[in-house]
Amino acid sequence: MAQLCDRFTVYVAFHFVILALLNVTAAIPGGGSANALSLLQPYDFLYYSGVRAYFGEEWGKAAELLEKSIGTKESLLSVRRQCHDDCVAAGREALYKLDSEEGSLWDLWALEWVQQRAECLRFCVGRSITPAGQLPVSSDIEYEFSSRNPYNYLQVTYYKLKKLQKAASAAHTYFVANPSHLEMRNNIEKYRTMKGVTEEAFQDREIENEKHWVLYDAAVQHEASSDWLQAAEKWKACVNETLRQTDECRVQCEVASQPLPEDRGENSVDGMFEKAAALSLSLLSCRQSCVTQVATRPGRISAQEDYLPTQLEHLHIAQFKAGDISGAVQTLRSLLLFYPSDKDSLDNLQLYYDTLGGDTDSQGTQPAQAIVRYISRSLQEKKLLYFGMENLDFSFTDPDFWTPEDIVPESLKEMWRAEKEKMNEKIKEGEQQEEVDDSGFFAGGRVSQAGVTITMDDRALNGTNRVVLDRVMTGKECDRILELAKAAASAGDGYRGRRSPHTPHETFEGLTVLRAVKLAQDGLVNQSDARLLHELGERVRVLLSSYFRSPSGLFVSFTHLVCRSAIAGDQEGRLDLSHPVHVDNCLLEPETKQCWREPPAFIHRDLSAILYLNDNFDGGELFFTKKDAKTVTAQVKPSCGRLVGFSSGPVNPHGVTAVTNGRRCSLALWFTKEKLYKDMEREEAEALWAADGQSVVKKDKEEAEGSTTNTRNARSQAPKERGRVRGRMTRGKDEL
Repeated sequence: MAQLCDRFTVYVAFHFVILALLNVTAAIPGGGSANALSLLQPYDFLYYSGVRAYFGEEWGKAAELLEKSIGTKESLLSVRRQCHDDCVAAGREALYKLDSEEGSLWDLWALEWVQQRAECLRFCVGRSITPAGQLPVSSDIEYEFSSRNPYNYLQVTYYKLKKLQKAASAAHTYFVANPSHLEMRNNIEKYRTMKGVTEEAFQDREIENEKHWVLYDAAVQHEASSDWLQAAEKWKACVNETLRQTDECRVQCEVASQPLPEDRGENSVDGMFEKAAALSLSLLSCRQSCVTQVATRPGRISAQEDYLPTQLEHLHIAQFKAGDISGAVQTLRSLLLFYPSDKDSLDNLQLYYDTLGGDTDSQGTQPAQAIVRYISRSLQEKKLLYFGMENLDFSFTDPDFWTPEDIVPESLKEMWRAEKEKMNEKIKEGEQQEEVDDSGFFAGGRVSQAGVTITMDDRALNGTNRVVLDRVMTGKECDRILELAKAAASAGDGYRGRRSPHTPHETFEGLTVLRAVKLAQDGLVNQSDARLLHELGERVRVLLSSYFRSPSGLFVSFTHLVCRSAIAGDQEGRLDLSHPVHVDNCLLEPETKQCWREPPAFIHRDLSAILYLNDNFDGGELFFTKKDAKTVTAQVKPSCGRLVGFSSGPVNPHGVTAVTNGRRCSLALWFTKEKLYKDMEREEAEALWAADGQSVVKKDKEEAEGSTTNTRNARSQAPKERGRVRGRMTRGKDEL
């Protein structure tokens, strides 16, 4: 019995050793009958050749070679995956004999399995890829492709070749992973104004590898609008896609060639088992690192912690709110595999049991098998890796917070606890650290309009670059703009009483300055009221530019008269918001407390404002939060003539409480320091007045623009149709 036990232990260890050996054996350059010209070449060679052609200004050759390098890399990964799947069964008969063969032949059966599997992989890979193409690439090349630098070169190359649609596509793909690259952002805006460039160009060419993030973002959006059925569907798809991407990454760890480990030093000559153990540990470490790789957005340095458990947490809540209690139980049981003693999860599980009542079948629902397999395999890998740390001088960084302490050997527990405590302290410090506003604004400047008073400043609003000003409008002016809203609604155009994009419990109506002017020309609204709407934007710009001591010119980027109305009879038990917590110029991730300044966020917005018109409604209060989107730091109650101004960045997450009765109207305004993004609708409205021979209240353009030049706005050269599309997208997404 003891002999059988010893044999089993060696067999288990040997099993992991020979898996690692496959990585080396399969990568040995071998023969293949395929024509060498049809085999995949080294993609790093193609890339370097393309870069040389680029700097030699051989644009056609550069485009061809750079595209080939991208395509070859994708084909290489695809071939490896296919060969892995095709060779799963190779040598399986010999592997089965391990469980029955007596005596000392078990090691020979194991080696036979290794050889047959290696032969299969060698033949399969060799018939599609050249020997040189099978070799590992340098870390420099890995970085170039992970940062999407080939698309940077392609953008310029296609521009030189006058292939603008392809140039725009390459620029967009590069920008997704490099959102702080200002030059590329400006290039993209220029491409949008060029003839022949359509919206189809602005698609991420690498989206196939980022589907889990697309699903993640879609799920968050459905949650924000309380569409729980769709949210549950997207979260479930996100979990499945995350597992698929992780599996794909792990397969590449297995099939990609690996260098043999070197001896540990001059006085140490490792034998076959030591080398194989080192290689197998490298394989297991690579598999574990897939957690971090999949949880890292393109262009990010750090991964989202607890990425998969976070999805499961969102999923069970969405399932519960969508009425799928049995599904919520299964998902929550899956989540408990990661954190078995989490009190909130256990309390939720009891709540779900109570909701199910006597449905014992649903109460007995087991965790998803895919998650069970994921946990089981991950724990076994961690055990082997920690054993290697303790006994074989192997270095391993655990990517997971959920790893149970009993996995860690006793001799490493003290170090493990210290590292975990350090990580927890770092997280707490990040939560407590005061957000620094890098907008360039500094509150506390002069209030330039007589009669306007400061009601709340940074201190009263518990934040940075926030202010509430009163008496910005008179009561009569509020009434006039409200009448404009009413008249526009009765005209049946400009205002549309549709369901709010943020909640099904309210209707939403909006009117722009340009639409108001056109209605006035048709005699449907008062001309002076349309002019007042236009003038209010300039009034607010001057006030906030002075108060926040704008270091450069400040331009009106968008103006929108917005009314939200509670739907009668649809307010009982309402728990959602009129507008969920968000940041105006970046994508807020409350789970990570990060805000990513990249499209589809309106990254050009620098200053935000809301000018209230009435207070005869219930709810509808503006509130600010911390970046967790939960901790409320200040609230502002609307009233006629009250202006709230704040910098548009991550220091000022905000939302609007539910309007539960009546109609809330306000003027939402955004400002930018970039002339490129000034509101062209305002200028078009002024042009319409000028064409009618009517004078326009002239603002000091030189002061506003911070320049005495008459440089024409770049967007004015854009086709009018695209301008209208952009306007619709803006109004549909981001009303305050």
